[in-house]
Amino acid sequence: MIGPRPGIRPPNRQPERPARRLGAPTTGRQVVVFADPGDPRVDWSAAGITDVADSRDFTAGRVPAQALREAGATVFARLGIAVVAAPPDQVGALRSAGPPVLSVSPELVHHVLPAEEYVRGYRDGVTDLAGRLAGAGGEEVPPPPAFADTEAATWGVQAVRATTSPYTGAGVRVAVLDTGLDLAHPDFTGRGITAESFVAGVDSAQDGHGHGTHCVGTACGPQSPPQGPRYGVASGAEIYVGKVLSDEGSGEDGGILAGIDWAVANGCAVISMSLGADVAEAHPPYSAAGRRALQQGSLIVAAAGNNADRENGEYGFVGAPANSVEVLAVGAVDAALRTAWFSARSLAAPGGEVDVAGPGSTSTRPGPCRSATTRSAARAWPPRTWPGWRRCGPRRPGGAATSCGPRSPRPRAGWPSRRSTSAAGWCSRPRREPGRPEED
Repeated sequence: MIGPRPGIRPPNRQPERPARRLGAPTTGRQVVVFADPGDPRVDWSAAGITDVADSRDFTAGRVPAQALREAGATVFARLGIAVVAAPPDQVGALRSAGPPVLSVSPELVHHVLPAEEYVRGYRDGVTDLAGRLAGAGGEEVPPPPAFADTEAATWGVQAVRATTSPYTGAGVRVAVLDTGLDLAHPDFTGRGITAESFVAGVDSAQDGHGHGTHCVGTACGPQSPPQGPRYGVASGAEIYVGKVLSDEGSGEDGGILAGIDWAVANGCAVISMSLGADVAEAHPPYSAAGRRALQQGSLIVAAAGNNADRENGEYGFVGAPANSVEVLAVGAVDAALRTAWFSARSLAAPGGEVDVAGPGSTSTRPGPCRSATTRSAARAWPPRTWPGWRRCGPRRPGGAATSCGPRSPRPRAGWPSRRSTSAAGWCSRPRREPGRPEED
């Protein structure tokens, strides 16, 4: 959910893939949200479930991916949420056999888009734009960029004022829940990274996809990388990496919720999730997780959505988990501070609005290490340019981290009161309010 989706074409190009299908696949498991997050003790036998894994039984709040996969039910006690391997009617028996149940929802599958799609989409968009401008005649010429890459820093880092801010996020823990991190990447040497995998059958948080490495770099990349311009925001933050998506770029609610629970248990002030599912309705598990994380001092920031094709009159919508009221939804702007053509529009429903926007069109990030055999080559890679608003999501957590450090003017305790437009102070204000229908 972090860039132009398959089937969405760059402006005025003929589609090269089938029309996109909105919605999200499910796993057959159910996600149960309990009314009381404090002590969700449940009589699981009422639903015929005997094998239960509880986050309170594991060190540092980490529920092993294998336990999540094999248990009949997995309880994330800090969030008051459980993932249950049973059909809805069987899970429904819990409503009369234990603590009050707020909701029972199908477990969704979330995703990112492979890097090749971003590169291809950007290439096609540039080619098309060049052709249209060459024969534009009296057509309106796009405004010049408000920012531009320099030898010192990318335009996105400049736009969020990281280059002039005295705050680095020092002392703040930032969790990035994604495809993991290239743990051997030279840009992160000496950072003392804490990393865990929540993907079944995968013991390491090593990133075999690339998306997670780019997101970590965007949020917490070094102030002075070994080569190339600065591309990261919170250079002093403590990095927590949760691999919740596979190397194919997809993951289930269970692994994502396990990552959130782990991040909250470890005192991460900011939890970044540049992932999602194209469902217009708020997904109850993330509404509860967002609210309960806030109550414990952790702000969840999620990418708003990339299912728009604005040049052709399709504005999309904010998907899950970003469309929950308790989750900060981030849209994308380009270097001219215009809403990116693929960035989703706000929904009328509560929680469906785009709260803030960040640089998200053509961004430089560290190149990932794809496999052990390519590690030596990957270490020598220069930063790579990745189009797509996936980059806007991680910049907001980076900005949030620099906003809640020990010396910052925005203490972490103030998270619950700072959703929506009050958070916009972390970034230069766009020329138009992103996501608002009247501004589109």
